[in-house]
Order: sequence, then structure tokens, then C-alpha cells
Amino acid sequence: MQMADLGDIRLHYRIDGPEDGAPLVFANSLGTDLRVWDKVVARLPAGLRILRYDKRGHGLSDAPEGPYSMGTLVRDAERLMELTGFREAMFVGLSIGGMIAQGLAAKRLDLVRALVLSNTACKIGTREIWADRVAQVKEGGVAALAEGTMQRWFAPGFRGTAEAAGWRHMLERTPKAGYIGCCEAIAGTDFMTPTSGLRLPALGIAGSEDGSTPPDMVRETLELIPGSDFKLIRNAGHIPCVEKPDEYAAALSAFLAAQGHGL
Repeated sequence: MQMADLGDIRLHYRIDGPEDGAPLVFANSLGTDLRVWDKVVARLPAGLRILRYDKRGHGLSDAPEGPYSMGTLVRDAERLMELTGFREAMFVGLSIGGMIAQGLAAKRLDLVRALVLSNTACKIGTREIWADRVAQVKEGGVAALAEGTMQRWFAPGFRGTAEAAGWRHMLERTPKAGYIGCCEAIAGTDFMTPTSGLRLPALGIAGSEDGSTPPDMVRETLELIPGSDFKLIRNAGHIPCVEKPDEYAAALSAFLAAQGHGL
């Protein structure tokens, strides 16, 4: 178990792969921890150096009381990459992790060589939607959102599986302060202007059944970045890396190869 002490926060992280491998960073979604990438990492080409972490308020990282800002979440990723020596990395961000990716790329092009924006957008939802979600969590805990979240996260065929039950348990055990803090960070974020100024290789990934960031929302964000690519994974919801790891890993591997990153 590896913990990064960044002064004001301690983040749990994991590094896999050789020290001289091409750097690849993963940032996960709201209500999940770094295990969301397990099946994809196992399917990627050998020789990559892979950093995964639990953002503040999630997994084994500290969960301070909020509110959190997106700038703080971006700064956490920035400091963790500096601490662990990850530079010129391909950064893969899922949902809120994709917002972190956009903010980091706009701020530190020395750290981010290419972007994969998965099931995300430059702006997600409205302040009213996030305020309602925060109110529900304050009243009933994260478990109050579980049923609706499962419907957005996974396609119908996956929801009844034993594995889906495990992901639901993970969601329900997310610290209340961390979940609320990240909701507030999303609510206050609109990256349309900085993302439209990005000039780096970018791939968008969407799930056809995603109830949180539908494919058109993901596509519209990628269209802000000239020359970007887009991949639709069918019969998958908001977390296709869990439901369709073979297709997800294949899309990442093809993008890695196209950029000559580690291959």
C-alpha cells in the first residue's frame, strides 16, 4: 500500500510496470476507487508504467470536509505526478477524472502528453442537479443514491450480476464528505474555454447506455479539441472499463500505438 503525503492531503496510489516504461495515469469516477481500472490494466500491453490513485474523499485517501474545488483536485493530481516522477504521460480520466484530466492538461502540458476523456464532458449537469444530489446524501448517505446510480453506471444486462453488487457496495461506502465535496467540485466546473484551447492528441470514449454523460455529450467535448478521435462502446453504461474491459483496453491500446507511446 502506497500513500503520498502531499502536506494537506494523503492520497492512496499504486504504480505498476517497469521504471523505464511509458507513463500512463488513470483517474477514476465519482464514487469509485482505483480498482475500477483493474481489468483494463491487466489487458494493456506490457512495458507501460501505470499510476492509479484514489482522489481525495475516495478509497483509502483522506476524506476531509469540503467543499472541494476542481482546482484542488487538479492540483492533487499534479503534485502526485510530480512526486512519483510521471511526466509526459498519457492521462486517462473517467467522468470527474476526465474533468481533472482537462484541467491538468490546460495547466501542465509538461505532465500530459495525450488525453483519454472517458464518459466525461467539459461541463456535467447543472448546479441544481448537483445541489439536489448533495441534499440527498446529507439526508440519507451515499446509499440513498445507489439505485439511480447503478442505472446510470451499468447497462441492464450487467446490473443483476454479483459483480455489480460489489460495485454498489463500493459506492455506498464512499465517505459522505468525499462524495459531497466532489459533487460540489463538478457543479462549479465549466471547462469549455480551456478545453477548446487544448492542442494535443485526444481520444473520447463513451458508453451507449451511459445515463450520466451520454455519447453526444462526450462527442461534443472532444470536438473542442482539433484532431481528436472518438470511440463508442455499445451495451455499456457510465463505467465501460468495468463492463467491457476487452473493448476498452483495445481502444486504449490502439490510441497508445497511434501516438507511439510505449510501443
